[in-house]
Amino acid sequence: MKTFVMIWIHIALLGVAGFAAATERRSVQEGEVQPGAARTDAYFPVLQGKRVAVLTNHTGMVGNEHLIDMLVRSGFHVTAIFSPEHGFRGNAGAGEHVADSVDAATGIPVFSLYGNSLSVRHTRLFDVAVVDLQDVGLRFYTYYITMMRMMETCALHRKTVIVLDRPNPNGHYVDGPILDMKHRSGVGAAPIPIVHGMTIGELAEMCNGEGWLAGGVRCELLVARCNNYTHHTAYRLPVAPSPNLPNMKAVYLYPSLCLFEGTVISLGRGTDFPFQVYGHPDMKDGTFSFTPHSVPAAKNPPHCDKLCRGMDLRHIPDEEIYTQGICLDYVIHAYRSLNIGEAFFTPFFEKLTGVDYIRRMICEGKTSAEIKAVWKDDVERFETQRKPYLLYDE
Repeated sequence: MKTFVMIWIHIALLGVAGFAAATERRSVQEGEVQPGAARTDAYFPVLQGKRVAVLTNHTGMVGNEHLIDMLVRSGFHVTAIFSPEHGFRGNAGAGEHVADSVDAATGIPVFSLYGNSLSVRHTRLFDVAVVDLQDVGLRFYTYYITMMRMMETCALHRKTVIVLDRPNPNGHYVDGPILDMKHRSGVGAAPIPIVHGMTIGELAEMCNGEGWLAGGVRCELLVARCNNYTHHTAYRLPVAPSPNLPNMKAVYLYPSLCLFEGTVISLGRGTDFPFQVYGHPDMKDGTFSFTPHSVPAAKNPPHCDKLCRGMDLRHIPDEEIYTQGICLDYVIHAYRSLNIGEAFFTPFFEKLTGVDYIRRMICEGKTSAEIKAVWKDDVERFETQRKPYLLYDE
């Protein structure tokens, strides 16, 4: 495995306290990673004289300034802001409805695209659409799906889309089964593995090139690339990408622990350490206990106000987590510990895994290694398929 380079980027947190404090300052030979939004020479000329719409949220920072504020300060005519899941300010819980609003700082209207489509009415507001979102590289992380929907509508109405690329903190590996499109849903919209290892800009290029947009349409697409980034740069996010991924430990564990969303197990929503623990009131062999509560970022979480027994994964070194990749041992352990058979799972499990066989193999008593061996060919096939769309060295 290649040596991982630790990068320090210091930017404002927009209220997501403590996240950047976990980021280490290191001297790196390649220099500081520069996201696409900072490379204004790559996209400012395209925006000149145009009405500009921006799909972004709290992660769209350029240094200490938000992209929206920078564009307005630079004299561009920003006519609309579109937001993904969790809203423009990034403080809404998972799946929570976010109403349209007006940005208090600029007076620009904000339209929520989570669960909504970009309408003809929206397209009349702009000439070019800019996308600036910090993704985390997972098929069930919904930001890329919102981007795809925007690309589809812009293709139909001949609007240019500019993706301001950002590094993928899980960009150094590919893992998991490719989505069986019969399980396509709001948490899976393209035939890609659970961990696709691509930046959001690379994924936009692939969706366009492979005909994955609805109806096989292709949009006019420009990607402003990152500087000083490769797929083996260990990029530590300077801003929490969503309310329940508060630190890098959660970001690295997310590919494995998110599968609990399709079970009766709590993964720590409603605590100070979501996506870093798991448990259930009836688990007998857990070494850790916690009690979820209803909080703004997790309203009425599973087993709210009930003592859960389970496991605390916060002690596992980061490198061990992201070197191992998807770990099914946690789900298998909880399944066997609870010992309730099929009642352990919900129908959402297949939407997350994207295939039918993982649940079946867990119920048959298979090991994590045996299950992962089944999707080995998926990973190899996808790594070959994605090569023409990679913008950065592997």
